Amino acid sequence: MRRIWFLLVSIVLVSCSKNATYVTLNGKLNSTGVEKLVVEGNNFMKEISVNADGTFSDTLKVTDGVHAISNGNDRITLFLKNGYDLQLDFKGNTLADGIKYSGVGAETNNFMENKRMFFMSDFANPKTYFSLEKDAYTARIAEAKTLLKKYKDEAKDLDSVINAMDIRNDEMFFGYIESNYDIMYENLAKFAKGKASPVFENYENFKGGKTSLKDLKGKYVYIDVWATWCAPCKVQIPFLKTLEKEYHGKNIEFVSISVDKPEAYNTWKEMVKEEALGGIQLYADNNFESKFIMDYGINSIPRFILIDPNGNIVDADVLRPSDPKLKELFTELGI
Repeated sequence: MRRIWFLLVSIVLVSCSKNATYVTLNGKLNSTGVEKLVVEGNNFMKEISVNADGTFSDTLKVTDGVHAISNGNDRITLFLKNGYDLQLDFKGNTLADGIKYSGVGAETNNFMENKRMFFMSDFANPKTYFSLEKDAYTARIAEAKTLLKKYKDEAKDLDSVINAMDIRNDEMFFGYIESNYDIMYENLAKFAKGKASPVFENYENFKGGKTSLKDLKGKYVYIDVWATWCAPCKVQIPFLKTLEKEYHGKNIEFVSISVDKPEAYNTWKEMVKEEALGGIQLYADNNFESKFIMDYGINSIPRFILIDPNGNIVDADVLRPSDPKLKELFTELGI
């Protein structure tokens, strides 16, 4: 009789666990001084208290889907579904360093973490494919797909929502690389490091007069091709302003070239003034059809270019101002 009772209790407990209407999160932060974490999702937000020793434990009733867990600006995404019981083991001192999950729902979240790390690696940089000759390119594509298949094979219980999203994302990612390889390989060869850069001549300078690339010879030139209507361009402005101030007086000039059309000319002048944009602010002579823009094959913005003191290309599609690795590149170049 006791055995039957124990079996019935076990069945009830398992049933309750599988049909739980909440998520349980447990973990211990490696950093100190954090008082709370915030979990946010679709029409959902909850603060989780963190104990003095970094431990936390809480239950949440969520709408199934992708959520963010954050500590101020430090954040990482995870997939939460009522019924999940997750233990979070942090890889470093910040959330963004990554999490190893265990418990119910771990496979889906560990899969997401593997994909996050993939897209933070060089495997996610199209230039690392486009710069390779055909055989090496084919091998790298195969290597990337094999790695992603391994992640998928390891996630036997991957949630169907994440699986569907993942299939679409991979199709878009590899579709872009495979459809653009030939032309991008040709362009990268054409604009390889050390090749003479295309030049611009007599572009209107916001501060007055005209400026040509040859006027800047003897210094590195970091070029930002942008327009006042371009939202992603404007996102980079605060980072570019900070960068220009930090490197002011050093062996580099920051040049912003607007490709605004004539009807937006006054908008460009007003924005440069109102935003107190630094560096050298230039207005291209024929927007996207300017020879310099067409010579570089620029058809989307923002686009950033780095040229050396001799007028040769360092990188025809260099890192954006918001990327911390840009300053590492500057240091390597002795700027």
